[in-house]
Amino acid sequence: MNKETQAVGNDIGQLAEDARALMAATADVAGEKVGEARKRLAAALDRAREIAGCVRDKAVAGAKAADEAVHEHPYRAIAIGVGVGALIGFLIARRCSCNRN
Repeated sequence: MNKETQAVGNDIGQLAEDARALMAATADVAGEKVGEARKRLAAALDRAREIAGCVRDKAVAGAKAADEAVHEHPYRAIAIGVGVGALIGFLIARRCSCNRN
């Protein structure tokens, strides 16, 4: 997991903790609107937890599939990596040469 993905995960976790703290802080507040807002917030947290689990499962499945594909066809994977690297290098070099003119 790269740093950006980990940072997003940490931010989402912090947001969930803050939402739970808000729900706990407003537990003794009576009122129809507050109660309704708490229910919506709890439902949103549950949905977010489910979505995060699905995304994590899909990411793991994708990583496993990529790992298996690379192990089954290592030379093809190397060739694709070299080709993509050459293409990116060509595009960067072309862009840099255009900026000089």
